[in-house]
Amino acid sequence: MGPNYVPGKKEDLYVKSIQRTILMMGRYTEPIEDVPCGNICGLVGVDQYLVKTGTITTFENAHNLRVMKFSVSPVVRVAVEPKNPADLPKLVEGLKRLAKSDPMVQCIIEESGEHIVAGAGELHLEICLKDLEEDHACIPIKVSDPVVSYRETVSEESDIMCLSKSPNKHNRIFLKARPMPDGLPEDIDKGEVTPRQEFKARARYLNEKYDYDVNEARKIWCFGPEGTGPNLLMDCTKGVQYLNEIKDSCIAGFQWATKEGVLAEENVRGVRFDIHDVTLHADAIHRGGGQIIPTARRVLYAGMLTAKPRLFEPVYLCEVQCPEVAVGGIYGVLNRRRGHVFEEHQVTGTPMFIVKAYLPVNESFGFTADLRSNTGGQAFPQCVFDHWQVMNQDPFDDSSKIRQIINDIRKRKGLKEGIPPLDDYYDKL
Repeated sequence: MGPNYVPGKKEDLYVKSIQRTILMMGRYTEPIEDVPCGNICGLVGVDQYLVKTGTITTFENAHNLRVMKFSVSPVVRVAVEPKNPADLPKLVEGLKRLAKSDPMVQCIIEESGEHIVAGAGELHLEICLKDLEEDHACIPIKVSDPVVSYRETVSEESDIMCLSKSPNKHNRIFLKARPMPDGLPEDIDKGEVTPRQEFKARARYLNEKYDYDVNEARKIWCFGPEGTGPNLLMDCTKGVQYLNEIKDSCIAGFQWATKEGVLAEENVRGVRFDIHDVTLHADAIHRGGGQIIPTARRVLYAGMLTAKPRLFEPVYLCEVQCPEVAVGGIYGVLNRRRGHVFEEHQVTGTPMFIVKAYLPVNESFGFTADLRSNTGGQAFPQCVFDHWQVMNQDPFDDSSKIRQIINDIRKRKGLKEGIPPLDDYYDKL
């Protein structure tokens, strides 16, 4: 039974015979008939069906064991490619083996075709890449700089009503974007507010906690990206004809636009889009999906560009243990890396101090080495992903750091340089 097996269902379930049982004896493997309880043995032929974890049983109605949960999550990502393009199949095979050999590492293929290896931290990743190069793929590999995922958002309401016309010029959508109140995206992530809730109860919750208008909150069309993400598409129209017929097309455009935002095609987070008015052609053939979906996407992008777009960067909660003499060195390192200490306390009865700080993931590369060299190896950091933090710089200012980040991401993804101008998405009346 694989990790996604649900008792009673057929998926992720394999009925196969194990080829042989062996005992690991130093560097030799001894074939054996049977193994009493409590011993460790090797099973040959299991790895075709199980990747990292699973349950092996001879009893048909058995319940599977729980999958192990780790306290760290794979957040440091690098893109890998073979130095010689002809070796790509070997790399893919090597990545599969790497994924089997280590329960923590994740190997993903991005939509852009990059092979991403994600690990818990720099050291872990370094070991994984060494294994990949020497044991699993056995080919020379090029490794990119670490890749950090960002999220796109907006910081205030759109300053103009955005309008897009469909390609045949017969349909128009009027829309504004605005940021969600603090805490709502986290509520959606946690599952306090979900697309499957009863809509009146959800509207009451949004009204009481976040002051949303009840009538608007009842008309949430969908969440996105992927139907569950922390963005909302709301219908704020009054008495529009044929609106229900284009609802599905608008939702499709919304899922597309929130999956690939306007600044750097990263996911969008914490934005509420309000459709204020729609003018549609009377004939159904002129307002099909082919006309409405691209229009909806363009108007959503225009809404974001006019609402002061920003980026969210991921932030680690960094906990450093060290003796009292080394505390000063920690502050120096964190200040250089835009870190911010919010708590420090002494462990009672010991000379050890624990310093807690927020450290942007982008700045965390080389952090451990830097910290060790500044404290004489006495500080031990531990980082876990904690939250998303908005970067309060203007992406349209060419000298800002955020603009540099956007340009780097666009270059990596092979997109056109610079943020697309509003004229690409906004139609004049």
